[in-house]
Amino acid sequence: MIHFRFSKCAWSLLIASLLSASAVIAQDSTAPKKKGYPEGMFKDTLDGKLDFSRFLLEMKGFLPIPMIITEPAVGGFGGVLALAFLSPKKVPPGKSYVAPDITIGFGMYTANNSWMAGGGRIGSFPKAGIKYRAFAGFGSLNLDFYRDLPQLGEKKFGFNIKAIPLLLSMSKSLGKSDVYLGLQYSLGKIDLTPKFLDQHPEYFPDKDFESRVAQLAGFVDIDKHDNFFTPNKGYRVNVLFGANDNWTGSDYEYQKLTSFVTGFYPIKKNWISGIRFDAQHIFGKAPFYLLPSIDLRGVPKARYQGVTTALVETEQRIDFKRRWSAVVFGGLGKAMMDNQSFGEANLVYNYGTGFRYLLARAFGIRAGIDVAGGPDSFGWYIVVGHNWTR
Repeated sequence: MIHFRFSKCAWSLLIASLLSASAVIAQDSTAPKKKGYPEGMFKDTLDGKLDFSRFLLEMKGFLPIPMIITEPAVGGFGGVLALAFLSPKKVPPGKSYVAPDITIGFGMYTANNSWMAGGGRIGSFPKAGIKYRAFAGFGSLNLDFYRDLPQLGEKKFGFNIKAIPLLLSMSKSLGKSDVYLGLQYSLGKIDLTPKFLDQHPEYFPDKDFESRVAQLAGFVDIDKHDNFFTPNKGYRVNVLFGANDNWTGSDYEYQKLTSFVTGFYPIKKNWISGIRFDAQHIFGKAPFYLLPSIDLRGVPKARYQGVTTALVETEQRIDFKRRWSAVVFGGLGKAMMDNQSFGEANLVYNYGTGFRYLLARAFGIRAGIDVAGGPDSFGWYIVVGHNWTR
């Protein structure tokens, strides 16, 4: 659904796992009667269709949430088991929407023996204009990295990456506006083990095999989306600049600039057009596993890395009924190393289609499945909320 790669993956899992709670319950239509839930707990009062708004609003406490992982970079198949709690917030005067607080603990395991466990919270104090995030975990990920070697062309190198990530973030609004200024601190203890017998090239320095990264960042965030989960209109702009240095607790000295823009515009009542821009740049020498990479559906994570990345993606959603929607999407991106210009870098693309069902009308949560392709890969994705949510 992060500035530090492992915390980004973790937050995406946290958000997606939380949102998928309703899909789990929907697998057994007899569950409400067996557990004694009130009649109509899983039906919308407007159309009588399957809906989990009342369940999420009225049932207090944690929910067990299983979910399927379909990310190609970690084997293409796996599972998450999470305990999550969603707490709606009162909307203060002058605000049209406030996202709920999210508390979650989770564990995951995938087909290529990657695993992770952790927990965290996304919350806010609307009256004070404060937002915060906190996450901690431990994981062992098996990932492939690709490099172009002289006379050999592109070659794949596999690593096991053991990581202990920590993320703390807090921001404050400027007056009563939707402009937030904040600080973020991320810390990671990283241990790498090569999964290949050949001598590793200079792209993978020995220093990166056992190290600590620690980044202190300042950011500005402008969020005008009308919904945290599946926006129908509005935009969000986020720019973050972070430094890794001795004084932050890092073994490296480099800076990273990250920026993204997402926008949604209702062309018609039932046609929502979305656009996304994303750009990242590294100043200095970062560990290879934290170099920016192209993040598009249909393209495995870490497949295309560079010191600079830039991409644009669009998604069109057509609501052909109150509950059901179809989506089509496509994007372009480039990842450039130090010795490459924008024109020399390979053009990476994605394309795909999918469907959505409105699972919780009161929260605006839509869920479904996407199928997507890239230059040399193809995958399917369970999407709950929106793929661009972060």
